[in-house]
Amino acid sequence: MDIFTIIWASWFISEILLSRLSRSKSPGSKRRDKNSLRLMWITIIISITLGVLMMIYIPLPISASTITGYIGLILIVCGVLIRFVAIRTLGNFFTVNLAIHDDHRIVNTGLYKYIRHPSYTGSLLSFIGLGVSFNNWISLCVIIIPVLFSFIYRINVEEKLMLRQFGLEYVKYMKSTKRLIPLIY
Repeated sequence: MDIFTIIWASWFISEILLSRLSRSKSPGSKRRDKNSLRLMWITIIISITLGVLMMIYIPLPISASTITGYIGLILIVCGVLIRFVAIRTLGNFFTVNLAIHDDHRIVNTGLYKYIRHPSYTGSLLSFIGLGVSFNNWISLCVIIIPVLFSFIYRINVEEKLMLRQFGLEYVKYMKSTKRLIPLIY
């Protein structure tokens, strides 16, 4: 097994485990999720499958250098690290399905001091890394564009939930932070 396979497999296995182990037991969580988690997983599976097919059948390299693959791997690892720091910062408030706990509060420390959704930022960085590691422009676009739109849909669902729960406190937090990229978006 090469380093590419090890990193890709580790990332995907960690996401599957996270998805299985970090679900809310709240009875209303499915209703609140509005199928955004299902949409994300379907989008991810289709996008990666198409990305692999594009890499195999329509060669359109990002670079002639093999360094591109390693840059992609570095982006994947950085994204995973950002995601896990964000998850650790949220602690028990983190769930893969959208849910509000009885003792829920707005977390505005660590990465959450700068952006509202650092876990999604980390994931998106990893998906960019995956596309870059395929060293194919079409693969990169086929992976990142649909995945980005599914994440934005989920962010909208999550922010509506947070606004309903916290009202003006969350509005204030929204005004002091960006969604995904510090100082930009």
